[in-house]
Amino acid sequence: MKLVCKKANLLNGVQIVSKAVPSKTTMQILECILIDASRGVITLTANDMELGIETTIEGEILEKGIIAIDAKIFLEIMRKLPDNDVTIVTDENYQIMITCEKSKFNISGRSGEDFSYLPNIERNEFIAISQFTLKEIIRQTIFSISDNDNNKLMTGELFEIRGNEFKIVSLDGHRISIRKIELKDSYNEIKVVVPGKTLNEISKILTGESDKFVNIYFTDKHVVFEFDETIVVSRLIEGEYFKIDQMLSSDYETKVKINKKEFLNCIDRATLLVKEGDKKPIIINITDEEMELKINSSIGSMNEDISIEKQGKDLMIGFNPKFLIDALKVIDEEEIEMYLVNPKAPCFIKDARESYIYLILPVNFTVV
Repeated sequence: MKLVCKKANLLNGVQIVSKAVPSKTTMQILECILIDASRGVITLTANDMELGIETTIEGEILEKGIIAIDAKIFLEIMRKLPDNDVTIVTDENYQIMITCEKSKFNISGRSGEDFSYLPNIERNEFIAISQFTLKEIIRQTIFSISDNDNNKLMTGELFEIRGNEFKIVSLDGHRISIRKIELKDSYNEIKVVVPGKTLNEISKILTGESDKFVNIYFTDKHVVFEFDETIVVSRLIEGEYFKIDQMLSSDYETKVKINKKEFLNCIDRATLLVKEGDKKPIIINITDEEMELKINSSIGSMNEDISIEKQGKDLMIGFNPKFLIDALKVIDEEEIEMYLVNPKAPCFIKDARESYIYLILPVNFTVV
């Protein structure tokens, strides 16, 4: 095999597919990236058997061929080569020579025939969504998936499509994030759970341009994302997702309208007094036209008042400040509305159309 590619094209391709290279595996071939120039185009592929990524890059094929190369060393070489054309030559013993200007690397590769290609998945029905929208809805929900494998379903996000409504849900046992968007077309009902890892990696690859689209295909066991010159194939998380609608309520005793930036900045300041790992709640005391925020820790205490519009009863309630910050950071509106019942019941932050809903469970606290 003999290829000539611009360093920028190669580096970009290697960075994209490297996201599917496992950090730990007993199968050495999975630590490799497959370079396939046997079919007239240059494709790079990585596959950890749960997530697979394939991307096509521009370059000149002087001799067709296929080789598997250690992903880590290949990425580091690409990063540190000069910004010029890169030539990759392999021989029948899987030896690889990489040259760029005066730099020359000789490394050992592996047979491409041993590599696990991406599963061949029927791509029939798909939904089309802009890269900007997909990147945004991932950003606005991904923070509330669980990183604990005890409940696999919590490590993924629910993708639910009904007609032209696309609903995305994540939860970790302490909070729920829901985003709803309207699609241009109507689709058959789809309900799948996509791994959080897959969505995190896709979010990093997407350019986020509003005029570029992603086609998403669903099967019983896989989801396929197709955009630009890249294909991402992921296994779905199997099982019945939680009955979210039963956890949501429109009842409230107290409704608060507040400036989002002011509220966020105030909580942010309060967390200066919380050491990492400490579980100190922020205590919110809601009265007519004013909200008092208080925090007490081993470092000191802080309290601050914010003007609000209130309907309903006075209320004192405690929250994990991080959970409030995570939700507030991804809401774009200037003002938010909070719906509360009592100090033990969930708080809802949502807009009138319910295009977003953030449910946050309160925490116990003692008033000092």
